[in-house]
Amino acid sequence: MDTSHKNEQGQEHIRNAEKHLKTSLLKWRPDYDSAADEYDKAATCFRNCKNFVQCKECLLKVVDCHKQNRAVFNAAKALDQCVLVCKELGELQEIASLAERAANMFQSNGSAEKAASSLERAAKILESRYPEQALRLFQHASEIAMIQDNPRQAAEYVSKVARINVKLQQYDSAADAVRRELDLHRECGAGQAAGRLAVALVLVQLTRGDLVAAEKAFKEWGNYCDAPEVQTLEMLLQAYDEEDQEAAKAALGNPFIRNMDVEYAILARDMPLPEGIAKPPKASVRENAAPSYVSPNSQTTATIEDRPDEKGESQRSEPKEGASEDEFEGGLC
Repeated sequence: MDTSHKNEQGQEHIRNAEKHLKTSLLKWRPDYDSAADEYDKAATCFRNCKNFVQCKECLLKVVDCHKQNRAVFNAAKALDQCVLVCKELGELQEIASLAERAANMFQSNGSAEKAASSLERAAKILESRYPEQALRLFQHASEIAMIQDNPRQAAEYVSKVARINVKLQQYDSAADAVRRELDLHRECGAGQAAGRLAVALVLVQLTRGDLVAAEKAFKEWGNYCDAPEVQTLEMLLQAYDEEDQEAAKAALGNPFIRNMDVEYAILARDMPLPEGIAKPPKASVRENAAPSYVSPNSQTTATIEDRPDEKGESQRSEPKEGASEDEFEGGLC
């Protein structure tokens, strides 16, 4: 009964709004302000009775009325509400464009913080199902925060950008985002956060297969790390340099790496390990196999070389040409 009553109230507000939009001989311009107010009341009634389809339609009409009346801030607020209604309807594909429109309106009205928070709210809704769209919204929010000279807020948005890039396996973009986040934290003086990010940057560079870049990141940012983190990173880089799989596994299994943000913990778990130096396989011996072939010439040569005394005796025993047999009968004098 209450649902039908709310629907009736909503319809009544729509009829009132349409009256405000009509013109006559004595009314040359529509009353956009009053119409927007009636549409907004209708949207509230439809939201309360969970008629989200008509609620969305009314909110979009609120936006149009406020734009006609040049009330940009109020139009942006209506778009913000429309984003939440789209979430209820499951129409997530429309959220990104609505949030971008709202942010642009807030910015044009001089409300940059409101614009960034609107983008953040929409991005969080999209993050699990549509990470690519959420990535774009977080990037836009970070740009607004940097324009406003708010490095701490910008670092939070860039952090989301880096983690979504890791999730999407876009490691080049992830490395750039982490470096940008490190610069922002250094600007804010947040040393502890920079230490964890140094570890994250090393992990990303190793996943990219760039050991040189990983070592460079450690040299540049390692001074922000705590002693256990430094020790683990040194062991990890040495293991990759020496292609020692077991040492790399031990370093990646360190508790503080497993307790990092989910995306980096999963990255450490799944990142490729060094291949290691392959050992040559042992020669297998087949049973009842025929003996190896040996050349008779090499056997004769080897026999003679192994018994040099016999070779010399055989040469001495042969008589020289022109010598008589009597010379050998008497032996040596």
